[in-house]
Amino acid sequence: MKEFFRKFLVGLKRKPQNIALAALVISFVYYSLNLTLISNTTSRIQGPGMGIYGFVTMLFSMLSFMCFINAFPHRKKVNIPMLVLLVVMIAAVIFSDIMYRNIIVAATTGEGAVVVTEATIYIAKAYTMLGVHIVLLIVFLALLALLPVYSKLIKKIKTSVDVESYGKMKNIEISE
Repeated sequence: MKEFFRKFLVGLKRKPQNIALAALVISFVYYSLNLTLISNTTSRIQGPGMGIYGFVTMLFSMLSFMCFINAFPHRKKVNIPMLVLLVVMIAAVIFSDIMYRNIIVAATTGEGAVVVTEATIYIAKAYTMLGVHIVLLIVFLALLALLPVYSKLIKKIKTSVDVESYGKMKNIEISE
């Protein structure tokens, strides 16, 4: 178990951006597993732009993985244009989630409102799910922004293995 954590830390030392990538994966998987709530809510409310906001969220979530991989190439400097494109895509996803939530609020309040009952509880669940998704994306952006800070801290962790018999070795004769 100790060796597993040592190897894990060595991997993080080499690629500290994997922490932010894990946060991006978690937010994408969370949205994808709850996509039925979004589909049912869009079908029930049929508000203006709901379909396109859901589409933009899913499309940019998938494309952000490609931008992330291209923004942090292996053993090269950070690709700034891809990093900027990644942040713009995540901002568009957050904007789409906020607009979708606003449409849900407008449809469930006011005149001719859709009543959330036991049969349509998925509307309230979709509203909550989008809020959690926004928080997950903000956490990802924070991890991305703080990458230089925690990568330096991770590199200070000692992961070398002390070999006890190394100091006790005798001289090896290679003259023969």
